[in-house]
Order: sequence, then C-alpha cells, then structure tokens
Amino acid sequence: MGIDWERPLIRKDGADLSVTMLRPAPARSAASLTRPAVLAALFGVLATVLSAIGSGIPSLWGDEATSIMSAQRPLPSLFQMLGHVDAVHGTYYLGLHFWGDLFGFSPFAVRLPSAIVVGLATAAVVLLAARLRDTRTAVIAGLVCAILPRVTYMGEEARSFAFSAAIVAWLTVLLVAALDRERPRAAWFVGYGVLLAVGTYFFLYTILFVVVHAAIVAVCRPPRRTVRGLLIAVGGAVLAVVPLLVLAIGQHNQISYLGAVQQLAPQTLFSGLWFGDSWPLGIAAWALIVLAAAIAIRQRSVTARARGERFLALTESRAPSLVGVALVWLLLPPVILIAVQAVVPDFTARYVSFCAPAAALLIACGVDDILRWRRWAGVIAGVLVLALCVPVYVAERTPYAKNQSDWAEVSAAIGTHARPGDAVVFDESTKPSKRPRLAEHTYPAGFADTTDVALDLPAAKTSSWHDSAYSVRQAAALGRFDGVDRVWLIEYASSPGSVDDYGVADLTALGFHETSTRIATHRELISLYERTP
Repeated sequence: MGIDWERPLIRKDGADLSVTMLRPAPARSAASLTRPAVLAALFGVLATVLSAIGSGIPSLWGDEATSIMSAQRPLPSLFQMLGHVDAVHGTYYLGLHFWGDLFGFSPFAVRLPSAIVVGLATAAVVLLAARLRDTRTAVIAGLVCAILPRVTYMGEEARSFAFSAAIVAWLTVLLVAALDRERPRAAWFVGYGVLLAVGTYFFLYTILFVVVHAAIVAVCRPPRRTVRGLLIAVGGAVLAVVPLLVLAIGQHNQISYLGAVQQLAPQTLFSGLWFGDSWPLGIAAWALIVLAAAIAIRQRSVTARARGERFLALTESRAPSLVGVALVWLLLPPVILIAVQAVVPDFTARYVSFCAPAAALLIACGVDDILRWRRWAGVIAGVLVLALCVPVYVAERTPYAKNQSDWAEVSAAIGTHARPGDAVVFDESTKPSKRPRLAEHTYPAGFADTTDVALDLPAAKTSSWHDSAYSVRQAAALGRFDGVDRVWLIEYASSPGSVDDYGVADLTALGFHETSTRIATHRELISLYERTP
C-alpha cells in the first residue's frame, strides 16, 4: 500500500474533528496523488529562495569563521583538529570542505547549503500538514515556515542548524509513514535509523528526537512489529553515534561558557527561540499556538465524552494529530535542555532551531482554526503573522546582522587604504571568535598585499580552529618588523567608539607613531602607524 499524503487522518464532521481508523486509500488520479508532493516542492523552492536572497550581505561572524577555517583545512589537519575540538560539527565541516572546493568560500557560497536544506525542511512541513490535516493547512504551514525568522536566519548561516531542522522534519515524515502501515517494510526502519544517525553526526542534539518520537509512538499505539522495528532502528543509530558521543563528552568544556552567560532571559524564551526577538510576532505566534492546542484539547474532550473514554485514554486510531505531533516536537527538546542547564550547561537559543518547523505547523493550525470560524478573521491572522515576519527578515539581511560583525567592512577599508607591503597587527585581547584577525580569513581580498607580522601558526597547523599569534613585542623580537615602515593596527571595540590600546606602547617603542588616518568601522578601529626611516 502506497502512502497517500492527501488522505486526512482526521475526519471533519463539522466542528468535531473526530479520529477515525486507518483504512487503505482508495484509488485516485495521478494528479490527486501528486498534489501534496507538488505543493511540498513549490514551498521548498520558495523557502530556499527567500533564505538565499540577500544572504551574502551580513558580515560573516565568529561561528561562521570557525566553519570556513575548519572546512578549508586539508583533510588530515581537519581530522586532527576534530580529535581536540568541535567533533560535534565535524560532519558539517567535512561537507563544507567539499562544497567549498566546488563553489568557493564566499559568504553567499558557504551559506547556500543552509538555504537549500531549509527548503527541504519546509517541504517536509508541507507533507506533514497535508497528511495529518488537510491541504489548506499545508499551504499555510509552507508559507509560515518559509518566512519564520528562525528558519530564515539559519537559512543564511554557515552552520549545521538548518541541516538538523531538515533532518528531524524528515525523520518525523518517516515516523508518520511507518505508523500509517500495518506492516511497514524493513526499508522504512533502515531509512529512519540511518537518517537519525546522520542527523546526530550533523548536530548532536538530534538524538533528542528519540524521546520526542517515543512520546508520539506511545500515544498512537502501533502494532508490536512497528515498535520493534523502531527500537531496532534507534538502537542501531545509537550504536553508530557512540564515537561522537564519547568525543562530545570529552570536549564538553567548549560550551561551558553557556553556564556563565544568561541563556534563559524572558525575551529569549518568549520570542528569541523562533520569532527573531520580535515581541509583536512572539505575541501573535504564541496566541495562535495556544489557540491550536486549546481547540485540539477541546475536540479530544468532546470525542472522549461521546465514546465514554477517559480524556487521556489511547484512541482507537494509530494516527497522531498534527497539533499533538507539533506540540511535542516544539516543547520537549527545549524543556529537556533547560531542565539540565543548571547541572550541565547545554542550552542556547540556536540549539533548538530544529523546533522551528513545529512552530510553523502550530501557527498554521491556529490560523486554520480561525478560518473555520470566520474566514475573514483567519485571513487577517495569517496576513498579520506574515507581515510581522517581514521586518525581521529584512533586519536579518543588513550588514551587521550577524552578532554585530563588521569584518567585510574591515577588509574593504584595508583593501582601499593599504599599500603593498604594509604590515597588519590585529587586536588579540578579545576572545578568539571576535578577534579582528578573522576578517583576514573570512574576507581575504582586502589583505592580499599586506603582511600579518604577528602570525605564529596558521589554524591549519594547530589543533584548534583558530590561528596562533605573537604579541607585538614577541613579533618584534623575531625581527618581524624589520624593514616595515607602515603598520595598520586593527582594534576590537565592544561597543562603537570604545577601543583598547592593544600593542600601542610596543609599536611606539619600535619607533612607530600614530598618523591622522583612523577608520572607525562598526566594531573596530583601524589606525595607521608609520615609522620614519
């Protein structure tokens, strides 16, 4: 029996969407059978295009610099680094390595894979909505998912979060497909296990969806053979990722800073997780999510009373409701991570990016519920959500949108004003992910004719992802400033107009004096020092 993605699992008897037993799908025309797939493809392309548009505008930032510098390493050097740091991102770096060989490492090129897989995530959302509810909900879900701030943000970022969102979305598609069959073929379980393992290698927390999907399976009460197949698939996936889990535990100190930085601020939890820190959008989105959940609970209550069942009793059908699937998907992973945050720091907003498709599904269900009540009110609700997403989308595509990074601007300034043979000294006093030196790696064109006099070892020759550098005094002792008459000092500013005096005293001791050439970028101050021969 093939999967009929258009046949709803929930019968629409007026206001009562009572659950029915699964039945084999009747024969349908080819056009009818392919309509959800066509919708999924169309909205997938739309999501990819929306994420790709303007993705080269924001300056690359620290995490993306890590991705690029890791991917540019020779493979032996990359594997050596992963044995010390960032093993949890190793699969993504490896893929970006080969992608960069083909398409280069420009900001647009390195972000394009994320835009493509955002399209895959959106396609899965459309299929789930069509399968578990109806075509109209699928259309609304596709629109919302394509423009939802967290989705469009991860779709323009050279990190693995978009991949994890796409993978968990398709894992859920596979789960629903398996639950739809009386006797799922082994291929379904093999595919599920392989995708779970691959997803975990892309992003460690994908393994949390074992718990999410276990909750769905427990409610649906599938045949024992289905449960057994899923357990075998999960067991195989867990065994396959044991090497990664071992490395991740050993390298967990990399994210220990999450315990010292406020990750659970009210605005972060309310709007920052999926709605781009927009209070108006957060209010509208949560209102629709709560509405969808409330209506689903009411419908279940009415059905349970009509059948003489307890509210929490298992239903006769193995079919999960769309709202139920999306609620568990949306809430369970962040709840688990937040619950252990005080003991093991493991939570930040971007780590639950893979829950964004669930938010889109629930928002779509809320809009659809309003449409069933009053069409005009539903149209207003849908247009309002999309309209509130637009300003966030535009803001994500401004030059400093990525953590206020301005390295593109720094590189352009050096490229415009530096002469061939000029030396460059980078401020090394801030944390590695914010050091101005990363401008040289992310936007190398502006530094092509300059000399990095303080460089000790490039990243590819270290066991870490970043360069090793000397201080100005150490570089001078090694003769790095011999024959140098002009030095560009690039200092980091934690806020506009605020800089330190990194290396100034040592440059002065070497006979350099600051000129009137000072270029203030968004987060750096670039100063020219000259020495009279």
